[in-house]
Amino acid sequence: MSSNNRKVELLAPAGSLDRLKIAYLYGADAVYIGGTDYSMRANAKNFSLNEIKEACTYAHNLEKKLYVTVNIVFHNDDYVGLIDYLRALASYGVDAIIISDMAIIDIVHDNNINLPIHISTQMSNANYESVMYLKNEGVERVVLARESSRENIKEIIEKTGVEIECFLHGAMCSSYSGRCVLSNYFTGRDANRGGCAQVCRWCFDIEGIESDAQFTMSCKDLSLIKNLKDMLDIGITSLKVEGRMRSNYYIATVISTYREAIDNYYNDTLDDERIEYYSKILNRVANRESTSQFFDKFPGVDEQYFLGRQELSNQDFLGIVLDYNQDTKEVTLEQRNYFKTGDKVEMFGPSIETFSFEVPNIYDEDGNNLEVARHPKQIIKFKLETTVYKDDIMRIKAF
Repeated sequence: MSSNNRKVELLAPAGSLDRLKIAYLYGADAVYIGGTDYSMRANAKNFSLNEIKEACTYAHNLEKKLYVTVNIVFHNDDYVGLIDYLRALASYGVDAIIISDMAIIDIVHDNNINLPIHISTQMSNANYESVMYLKNEGVERVVLARESSRENIKEIIEKTGVEIECFLHGAMCSSYSGRCVLSNYFTGRDANRGGCAQVCRWCFDIEGIESDAQFTMSCKDLSLIKNLKDMLDIGITSLKVEGRMRSNYYIATVISTYREAIDNYYNDTLDDERIEYYSKILNRVANRESTSQFFDKFPGVDEQYFLGRQELSNQDFLGIVLDYNQDTKEVTLEQRNYFKTGDKVEMFGPSIETFSFEVPNIYDEDGNNLEVARHPKQIIKFKLETTVYKDDIMRIKAF
């Protein structure tokens, strides 16, 4: 275990208030969100100013943190209303803004706006000289480029003393973290202002080759669960999960898995068997393959999709607990995917140990016996001796 006494921050994404609450409930120390303006995920639901205020109050009541992205590449018109927006964020007590445009630093300082500044991965910082420059400009934290290696990160931490945040899990970018014009060229949607159409994931016909194969330039996803000990040993301040457009189930699964793994590390119980188990859980929740990408070696053919791929929708998420009656031992569940009596499933949640069971007889809200649960968001009831709680999740038992 690292001699660094400061416990690492687990940072989760959220594209809406309900996802933010799930992220905190399942173990995030901090959450990052985007407003309806100035944010790199224009296709996420995102947060109005009133919702940001509510989110900030919610986080602080839990003694947790909230960061807001202001990380688009600004054009002239984008600055309209920005100062008032930043002042509003400061008045709500937002813990930091995440930026990629250097002009924001001067705007915050010149207008005496009380907002700590974190530098987005969009700025592609991968060396200690640029990080030291940002430190001298009054920046509190730098989110390094996803292309940084273990040695890179370690040297930056040792030579700058700046808080360093690194991506832990999620999608990769085929360009340098969003600095791409393919989307704009093909669709008119600007990847640097939140509108990426993910052209790198498209499949293209290969001219002159008689084959059904199609070319793609897409990176596999990032997962550093097998490198977690190294990341914690070198003193990274914050470990960031990507995915403001991901589902409640994805956020709950990924955050709870890394929460448990990080806690194992600090109490010296993170062994190879646990890491392998966590890796299986994380692989099940995603619909794309994942690797460690740049962290421990330069990526090669195994870190890339070249000739097409399958991205199957995840069907593991069976339902979310709405209520548990201690007297009758009855679970009320909102169903999400098909299951039936006799299926082997498991429950997990922030206040319970994960446990497995066979689905007993199931009923609808009116007490009618059901052979199967096949209608998403239908309310299902069944008996369960083990106590569960609101927002616990039922999923397929895969191994």
